[in-house]
Amino acid sequence: MSRTFVGMPAFPEAARAALGDTRLRHNLAHATGTIRAKRARVVEEVDGWEDLRVAGAAVKDRALHGLDEHLLTLERTLTEAGATVHWARDAAEACAVVARVAKDHDAREVVKVKSMATQEIGLEEALAAEGVAAWETDLAELIVQLGEDLPSHILVPAIHKGRAEIREIFLRRMAAAGRPAPDDLTDEPAVLAAAAREHLREKFLRARVAVSGANFAVAETGTLVVVESEGNGRMCLTLPEVLVSVVGIEKVVPTWAELDPLLRLLPRSSTGERMNPYTSSWSGVTPGDGPQEVHVVLLDNGRTRALADEVGRQALRCIRCSACLNVCPVYERVGGHAYGSVYPGPIGAILNPLLHGPGDPRDDALPYASSLCGACFEVCPVRIDIPEVLVHLRTQVVDAHRDDPVPKPEALAMRGTGWAFGDASRLGLAEKASGLAGRVLGRLGRSALPGGRRAAGRLPGPGAAWTGARDLPAPPAESFRDWWARTDGGRTEEDRLEEGRAGEGPAVRGRTEADDEPGGAR
Repeated sequence: MSRTFVGMPAFPEAARAALGDTRLRHNLAHATGTIRAKRARVVEEVDGWEDLRVAGAAVKDRALHGLDEHLLTLERTLTEAGATVHWARDAAEACAVVARVAKDHDAREVVKVKSMATQEIGLEEALAAEGVAAWETDLAELIVQLGEDLPSHILVPAIHKGRAEIREIFLRRMAAAGRPAPDDLTDEPAVLAAAAREHLREKFLRARVAVSGANFAVAETGTLVVVESEGNGRMCLTLPEVLVSVVGIEKVVPTWAELDPLLRLLPRSSTGERMNPYTSSWSGVTPGDGPQEVHVVLLDNGRTRALADEVGRQALRCIRCSACLNVCPVYERVGGHAYGSVYPGPIGAILNPLLHGPGDPRDDALPYASSLCGACFEVCPVRIDIPEVLVHLRTQVVDAHRDDPVPKPEALAMRGTGWAFGDASRLGLAEKASGLAGRVLGRLGRSALPGGRRAAGRLPGPGAAWTGARDLPAPPAESFRDWWARTDGGRTEEDRLEEGRAGEGPAVRGRTEADDEPGGAR
C-alpha cells in the first residue's frame, strides 16, 4: 500500500465507510476522550488562560503581517550561523533539495523527526523514488510506516490503532526494516516502546543524514525549535553529520521573547503536559557539536495563497497542537483518513482548501465536514475562528459553481426559494401549499416531536439523504400570515376584553361635575 492520500474518495463517501468501523470508533473515542481530559486539567491550572491565548494569537498575527521582512531576517541570521538556506515554492522543489543533499553525501537512508511539513510534500515517497529510504523515528509514525498505513491525527498519527494491532505490526514488519521485534513481545505499552527503541537505535547510530521540520523559526536569532515527548527527535538533531530542516514559512516568530506564550500554549493544548519533555533549539552549525552541515528549506506550497485570503489567513496561526481534532464530534466518529489529507479534522478542513485553492472536489467537500458547533475555536490556543473560516470557504465553493452549465440540486433549491421569497403573492401561495402539506403529513407522521408536532417521515429522491438520519417536522398547518389575519394581529380574546375595558375608562374619567348637574351636559 502506498503511503499517500492521492486517489482517496471525497469526505462524504470516506466518512460513510468509516462510520461503519466499530473498532475505529472505539479507538477514537477512547483516545480523544483521554487527551481532552488531560488538556482540561492542565489548562485549569493556568491563571489568565484566555489572556495567554490572546497573546499567542497576537504573536502569530504580527509574524504574518510582516512575513516578508521576517523571512529575509531569518535567511540572514541562519546564513550567518552557518546554515544553507533554500527557498521552495512547492513540494517538488522542496523534495528535490532534500534528495540532492542526501545523494551528495551518498546516503541511502535518512532518519526523520516527526514533521507535518515533510508529510505534506510527500518527502518519503519522493526520496524512495531516488533510492533513498526515509525512516520515521517518532513511535506513532513508525507504527504507521511499518504498517504501510496513513497517519490519521496530527499529534498521534496511529490513534486509530489498538495495542494488539501494534504488536502484530511489529512482529510482522520490523525484521524487514531492521532489528526484529523480540519473539516474546506483548502488547503492553512499555514493552512496545522498548522494542521500538531497540529497533531505532541502530538507525540513529548508522544514519549520516537527518531530516526535520520545526515548530518555530525565530527570525531574530536564526533559531529553529522542535518540541517533542520521546527524545527521538533530539537523536536525529544531534547524531547525524548532516541535517536538513523543512520549515513552512508561516512558522516564523519575529523574536526570541515571543516564543514565551507559544511554548506555554503548545504542550498544554497538544499532549496535556505543562511542558514538553524535550524542547530542542539550534542555530546553524556549531563546530564539534551536532551536525556539521545544516540546510534549511523554507517552504511555501500554497501558504502565500492562504495569506492573501483576509478571512482564511488566520489558519496560518496554527501551531499543530491538534486540540481541535480532540474535541470535534465529526473527527471522533470518522477519524482522520476520511479527510483524505495529511491535515485532518477541523484545521484540515480549512487548511487544505486554503493551501490548494478551489477546484479539487475533495477539498471542496471539506468545509462541509463540520457541524459548526464551535468547540474547535474554544480550545484553539491561538484563537483561530475555524467555524468562521468554514462558512467563508463554503461561500467560495458555492460561488465557484454559480456558472456551471448544469446547476446542482442545492443551487436549484436556493433559486426556487429566492423566487418564492421575492414576491409577496408567490410567498403566500407557497405558504398555503405548505399548510396543506402540513395537514396531510401531520396525519401521516411517523413519530411525535417535542411540542406535540409530528415528523413528516422520509422524503423521496435527494431528500432521503437528509431525512435518513433526521426527523423532519411536518410543515405547520397554518402559516404565520393566516394566523395573523385570523387573530387580528395576534390578539387573543383576553386582549380584546382588556382593550374594551380600556376604551370605557377614559369616558368615565372624563365626566365633570357639571355633567351631573340638572340640565347639565349629558
